[in-house]
Formats: sequence, C-alpha cells, structure tokens
Amino acid sequence: MGLTVGIDIGGTKIAGGVVDEAGTILATARRESPATDSDAIERGVEDLVNELRGNHPVEAVGVGAAGFVDVARSTVLFAPNLAWRDEPLKSDLEKKLGLPVVIENDANAAAWGEFTFGAGADVSDLLLVTVGTGVGGGIVLNGELHRGAFGVAAEIGHIRVVPNGRLCGCGNRGCWEQYSSGTALVRSAREQASQGSLIARSLLDRAGGSVEAITGPLITEAAKDGDEFAREQLTSLGQWLGEGIATLTAVLDPAVVVIGGGVSEAGDLLLDPIRTHFKANLTGRNYRPTLEIRAAQLGNRAGMIGAADLARRP
Repeated sequence: MGLTVGIDIGGTKIAGGVVDEAGTILATARRESPATDSDAIERGVEDLVNELRGNHPVEAVGVGAAGFVDVARSTVLFAPNLAWRDEPLKSDLEKKLGLPVVIENDANAAAWGEFTFGAGADVSDLLLVTVGTGVGGGIVLNGELHRGAFGVAAEIGHIRVVPNGRLCGCGNRGCWEQYSSGTALVRSAREQASQGSLIARSLLDRAGGSVEAITGPLITEAAKDGDEFAREQLTSLGQWLGEGIATLTAVLDPAVVVIGGGVSEAGDLLLDPIRTHFKANLTGRNYRPTLEIRAAQLGNRAGMIGAADLARRP
C-alpha cells in the first residue's frame, strides 16, 4: 500500500499527516475540535483527511483516539476526555470518506510508531510509557501490537500502586498515574510551594509568585537551569516510574522501554532516576539481562506515524 493518512485526536485538536511507507510525513494539517461534540470531531477528521488527500493519492486512514477501542479496531467503547460512548467511528468515517479506516488507541498507535520507525526499530519487544497529563502505555510483543482479548490492553497508568490512595479519574484510588504523571509532578511542586517550602522559593519566583503558574514545562526549564528543587521533583517522579516499570518488566520482559510524552522533554534529568530505580527494583536483577530504557524518538508525531502505518495492516 502506498500513502496513508494518520490522525491523532486529542481533547481540543485533531492533527493529521500524509505518511509514506518509510514513516516519512509528507504533509500535515490540523483542526480545532471541541471534546464534548462527537459530531464536530468526526467532521473535523473528515475535513482534515479531505484536505490532505487533495494533493496526495491516499489509500487508507488510521485514527488514533484516546480511549478504549474494541478488538475489531472499529468502535470507541469509552473515551474519558472525549464525548464517545460505543461510537461506531470506523463505519461512520468510511461512509463519509470512501476510504478504508482503522481505529486504534492513541498510545497503541504511538507505541507502533516508535517500534516501526523510532526508538524500538531494532527489537521485537517494546513497552512504551507515555508520561503526560496521565500515564499511557503501548506493548509490542514478538513484533505484534498487543491489544488484549477485548482491545483494551496496556492501560498501565491504572495499575493500582497505593491502596486507598489518591482518587483517579478512572474512579479507582491509588492508580500509578496519580503518582508518576506530569499532573503528579505539578501537584507536588505546587503543594510544597504553597506550604512555604524554602527550597521551592526559586521555582515560585520563576513562576512570578503564583503557585498556579507552576507548570510541567516550567519545572523542566528550571531543572535544566540547575534549580535544586525542580531537579528533586523530577527525581521523585523518576523513582515512581522506575519502580513501576520494574513491576511491568516482571510481567512483560520487553527488550526496550521507551519513555515518551511531554514530561520526557526533561531528558536525562528524568531518565537517569528512572533507570536507577528500575535497576534497584527489578526482580532477579543480578541474574538476568537488563533492558534498555530509551527516550522516544518521534515525539508528538509518533501517534500519527503509527496510526498511518497501522492503516496498511487491516
């Protein structure tokens, strides 16, 4: 198959690109789209695809959506941040576009992108951990995307790590993402700054004295500039991530773990503590090969590239 379109649907925007068989993006476009209007989201996808195929002979479309996608890669069963419940997205879009369409979870699509064209292109088994607002995941085993019996595997952010811990958006308490996400990073920094922590003073000054102005990118920027408090926050986050990845490795035994998502922009300031705490908590650590923990290579294009390639694999 030749050119395909990869679509990445987020809470406020839809991004898309024409991608060739080598994973190269030839053209891109985007649309703003309200998360609460499912019809508007579908219209946005339709308009975007029609724009992109105006100058390229597109043969199929892959759509990455944040939510539970059924095993047939057809229906969005549930999307926590989008207005979809049992949404027959594949059939709706195929009728409107007249092209074959594949629907996939966005983190799965990103994992496939990194596996096929990015940080995992040299292995057969990969775990992608995306660290952003929450913690997402994608699993490739023996060269195949692992989707589970019902299509909803790899929701790794919702492994419960603290009994009766923080309330999660999924309805449970103590989920991993409540302690190891960008949201958790910002929450911790804000809490300490609001309590008058002296070590947090420099970060608060950088935020103009406003606790609410402390954001993930601000923490990363401060850490890169040598701010001790910001670096401590990333180290703490890295501990949560490293310990969790050690647990997942005991189950999956991947060759490579790829760290993506917005918080991964911190680079080794986050990756080094992840690696340290992973090694310290890995079962049988002195008697087994140790996998590599790598930074993602494709950035926010991974989902788009992965979705486009999956459209070639109906």
